[in-house]
Amino acid sequence: MTEQQPMTPTDGDRPSLSAHLSQLALQQMGQPVVSQLKGLSIYLIGMMGAGKSTIGQQLAIALGYRFLDTDSLIEQAAGQPITQIFAESGETAFRQLETQVLSQVSAYKKMVIATGGGIILERQNWNFLHYGVSVWLDVPVEVLYSRLKGNRNRPLLQTDDPQKTLQTILNQRQHLYAQADVQVPTTDLDDPTHVVVNILDGIQAAIKPDPIPPQPGEFEIRYDT
Repeated sequence: MTEQQPMTPTDGDRPSLSAHLSQLALQQMGQPVVSQLKGLSIYLIGMMGAGKSTIGQQLAIALGYRFLDTDSLIEQAAGQPITQIFAESGETAFRQLETQVLSQVSAYKKMVIATGGGIILERQNWNFLHYGVSVWLDVPVEVLYSRLKGNRNRPLLQTDDPQKTLQTILNQRQHLYAQADVQVPTTDLDDPTHVVVNILDGIQAAIKPDPIPPQPGEFEIRYDT
């Protein structure tokens, strides 16, 4: 009888094994936060190119949540890409669709929701964002531009100087993004896992744990006579 040699992972197996271990690590890191959230959804806000969809998917794994992208839902509802909505119906029509989609997804729990960069412009949208925990991915304009330059799918950046346009948009929106429950500064050197860890830390700091009631006999109450 020939002794069977132990199996060793092939080069083709290693990426999937690595990804599996990474998911397990994320889930372990997310467990303490899950108990604090008690089902509250997470809304990622920030500029276009901030990485909300990429980070959101990793964050959903860490929390055991589902992931949604409002831009994708808008395109599904409208039956056309966002660039076409802007071109044919204008930004106002797009913002109305955005609010409708947000109002629907806010009814659900245990979701990580990546939102569009301008979702914070409508005051009504904040009513829905407050149903959960809002997290601002704060990324420098230089990093945003390096990710977005040459991208033809961003209607607001079809200008002669996209980097200057990005800076102008950020200047207009920064005070609104700053209303988020959690702010996570991010650079191009941060990998998604590192950003997720910072988000989890920020959520833990933002959500106060429930007070522990005193046990019977723990305190002695005295009355002055």
